[in-house]
Formats: sequence, C-alpha cells, structure tokens
Amino acid sequence: MDALDMLLNRRSIAKLSQPAPEGQALENIIRAGLRAPDHASLTPWRFVISQGEGLTKLADILVAAAKAENSDESVLEKLKNAPFRAPMVITVIAKVTPHEKVPALEQHLSAGCAVHAMQMAAVAQGFQGFWRSGKWMFHDSVHRAFGLEGEDEIVGFLYLGTPGCIPMKVPERDLSKFVEYL
Repeated sequence: MDALDMLLNRRSIAKLSQPAPEGQALENIIRAGLRAPDHASLTPWRFVISQGEGLTKLADILVAAAKAENSDESVLEKLKNAPFRAPMVITVIAKVTPHEKVPALEQHLSAGCAVHAMQMAAVAQGFQGFWRSGKWMFHDSVHRAFGLEGEDEIVGFLYLGTPGCIPMKVPERDLSKFVEYL
C-alpha cells in the first residue's frame, strides 16, 4: 500500500488483538509522531505508553475520575474495561511551552497531528488502531495522574494492536460540501 492509498483509505479499527507494536515497529510509530508540524521546534508532545499492567493503571486513573463525579456503576464498569480494547494505548499529551509566536492551540494541534502520524505509521507496518477522546481526558484528576500543568492537554488515547477484522470500505464524500475557493 503506498502512502496516498493509505491516507485516502484511513479507517479506525476497533477490533484489536495481540500483538501490539514493539521494538523497531514501536520506535517507528513514536518517530512518526515526532515529525508532526512543530512551529519554533517546541516539541510539544509527550507519549505515555500503557500495556500489560499499564492498562490496569490507565483503567484505575479513569475509574478514579468517574468516582470523583459520583458516576453510576455502568460508567465505572465501562471505564474499567476501556483500556483493554487493545493491547496498547498511547496517551498523547500536548506539553505546552509558553511562546509569544506559538499559542497553546497551535501546540495542541501539533500533538493532534502526532496522533494521526502515529496511527498511520502503525498501519504502514501492518498494525491498526483508533483514536479515542472523551470527557475523562479533561478531568482534573486524570490531568494530575499524568502530570499535566498549565495549558497542557491530553489530545487523545491511541489504541494500537493487530487488526481483528478486515476494514470496511471508506465512505465516499462529496468534495463540494467541504471545499470553497476564495
């Protein structure tokens, strides 16, 4: 699959199993994230990898946030199981450095670009993944657990593993609904 074909047919795959990327494949994924657009070379990213016992720790962080909000048992159970939908979850954090020419929003977007690059690097190597967000990534206790400060934000959880199904065909979209010319 060439790069353009991969980009034009990008799909999130939620059915993931072992193995997760490791060794050179995982290093390639991280290096792809580090190639995201980076105005002023601020390197506004942190990648926290959870696998094995780390998935349990991630679940505990999410459940603690839900308990702090007095969430019902069904929410707690869902969060307890969420990280185990894949053998690896990478929490991608925008690590914001105050800068007069590069606002926090641009640094958050850069971290978002890193997530996309990482997912595409996984696909290029035969793995698959999906990018999740949700209200818990904004919760103060989750921020504390990941050591976020100031304008730092979690931009997503990238679930990675081996595809457990064949991806569905990408839906066609009418470009005229998304494109304008000045």
